[in-house]
Amino acid sequence: MAIGLNVTEPEGTCSDEDCPFHGNLSVRGQVLEGEVASTDMEKTVVVEREYDVFVPKYDRYMKRRSRVPAHAPECFDISVGDTVSIAETRPLSKTKSHVVVEITDGGDA
Repeated sequence: MAIGLNVTEPEGTCSDEDCPFHGNLSVRGQVLEGEVASTDMEKTVVVEREYDVFVPKYDRYMKRRSRVPAHAPECFDISVGDTVSIAETRPLSKTKSHVVVEITDGGDA
């Protein structure tokens, strides 16, 4: 099932209602990319994104990080260190408003 993004569909199947490929979840808005920092929660991963912020006083850039909780459907086998693409969706819980749509690169392990 096409979700309207240029991503490859996962090979596995799942019975997850909140899967954009096999369930009824629609995606809209931003598509972000980051590295998986944590997989400790059930069906949830924390994706960490690093970006630069300009500091005018010192005429330099400093690094900042943001951590975005995202829903991890059962059809993806995600581990810490993987680079993933996440897409914005309706709020799934108090903190989750993104869902993993593609594993772009595996980790070093």
